[in-house]
Amino acid sequence: MYYADATGQLTVAEDSGLEIDALGGQPGIESARWGGAATTYPQKFAIIYEALRAKGAVDSPARFVCALALVQGGEVRFEARGTVEGQIAREPKGEGGFGYDPIFFYPPLGRTLAEVAEAKAAISHRGAAFRRLREFLLNTQPSAVAGR
Repeated sequence: MYYADATGQLTVAEDSGLEIDALGGQPGIESARWGGAATTYPQKFAIIYEALRAKGAVDSPARFVCALALVQGGEVRFEARGTVEGQIAREPKGEGGFGYDPIFFYPPLGRTLAEVAEAKAAISHRGAAFRRLREFLLNTQPSAVAGR
């Protein structure tokens, strides 16, 4: 909230991660740093698959989660969470998307998110959270949001 406090302006903070049930929700908030800051995504995949094989749960349920907050003047004015439910694919597939998309199997489309990158915007965890924020902003009186 430091930036919001310093400027007094509306400020949005967001973070996202991949939660894997068989790994107790890991990598979660540490998704980008999983395995170390210099670790590539194929290396991160290998770490995840090794941990899942050790637990006998290679195709564990998983989800992408996005949490965001709208802050102004030290006060949280709105919070939203978006999720996409799926499971870990048995192997990475697809060239689209980014990050963990090649190992995230999305059952309604029968493919990984990397294989359906063009459809991802409609189902994205970030998209869901930011659509809720947009709805909040459109349905809130400007003076209430601005604190005036």
